[in-house]
Amino acid sequence: MELKKIHHVAIIVSDYETSKEFYVEKLGFQIVREHYRQEKDDYKLDLKLRDCELEIFGVKNPPKRVNRPEACGLRHLAFHVEDIESAIRELEQMGIPCEPVRRDAFTGEKMTFFFDPDGLPLELHE
Repeated sequence: MELKKIHHVAIIVSDYETSKEFYVEKLGFQIVREHYRQEKDDYKLDLKLRDCELEIFGVKNPPKRVNRPEACGLRHLAFHVEDIESAIRELEQMGIPCEPVRRDAFTGEKMTFFFDPDGLPLELHE
């Protein structure tokens, strides 16, 4: 088997409209398709940002995400940026706070974290 790339990442959200606005209006993902799935009583939103595909599932009353201490499973999503300070300024102008910039202990590259509306950690990596 030869895996080519990661096809998509799926996220379950607690507030569909809030998360849709966050990922589309603030982070710049484009809507590929969106539909209500009557058999599951949820919404599915397919998004794309260049080569990155993201599926958002708006589910009623999902269990809360475990943040601290970190649990097994997805830790965070990381996005590459050319200028981390500029990206941080843009996020903060939209009311999205970022953690202080730090350097990766192994590569020396700059990174910071911010969070989606459900507390999923998102990373900017320069």
